[in-house]
Amino acid sequence: MRSDKRAARRREIEEAAFTLLLEQGYAATSMLSVARRAGASNETLYRWYGDKTGLFRSLVEANAEQVTARLSVALETGEDVDAALLSAGAQLLTMLTGQRAVALNRAAAADQTGALGAALAEAGRGSVRPLLARALSVLLGDVQGNEAVETYVGLLVGDLQIRRAIGAIEPLTPAEAQERSARALALLRRLYPDP
Repeated sequence: MRSDKRAARRREIEEAAFTLLLEQGYAATSMLSVARRAGASNETLYRWYGDKTGLFRSLVEANAEQVTARLSVALETGEDVDAALLSAGAQLLTMLTGQRAVALNRAAAADQTGALGAALAEAGRGSVRPLLARALSVLLGDVQGNEAVETYVGLLVGDLQIRRAIGAIEPLTPAEAQERSARALALLRRLYPDP
C-alpha cells in the first residue's frame, strides 16, 4: 500500500477507534469492533498497532504531533523560540482541553490495568516534554533544567486538563489558549530572567 494511502487508512481506523471510545468506553472497545467499524481486517490492526493499547497510543501520538511539529521546526531552523513557544503553548492547551484528549484521559483513568495511562504519558508527555526542555534552554539558558519545564507546564496548563476531564469547563477557545500561553511565557520570564 502506498504511504499516502496507508496514512489515510490509518486515519480512518483511528477515527473509528475514537468514535467507539466515545460511544462505549475503552474497556468495551475491542480491536475487532474497531476493525469492523473501519471496514478493516483484524489482522491489519494487529499488524499495524500491535494491540489495543498500541492503537490508542497512536491517537495520542497524533494529538502530540500538533505541538511537537511546531517546536521541532523552530529548533531546527533557528526560528524565534519565543514565538514558537507562544504558538506551541496555545496548541498544547487546545489539544489538552479538546474532545479527543479528554476522552483518552477519561479512558485512562477508568483503565484499571494502568496500561493506557502509561501509554498516554509516554506518547504524549514523553514526546512533548523533551522539545519543551530544548526550547526553554534556548530561551532561558541551560542552567534552569527540568525545573523550568515543570514551572512552564504548571503556569500554562495548571488544573485545566483535570477540570475539563470532569466536565467543569468547556474547551478553550483559540483566543483563550493564546492569551493563557502568552501569560505563561510572561510569568516564566519574570521567574527566570535572561541569563
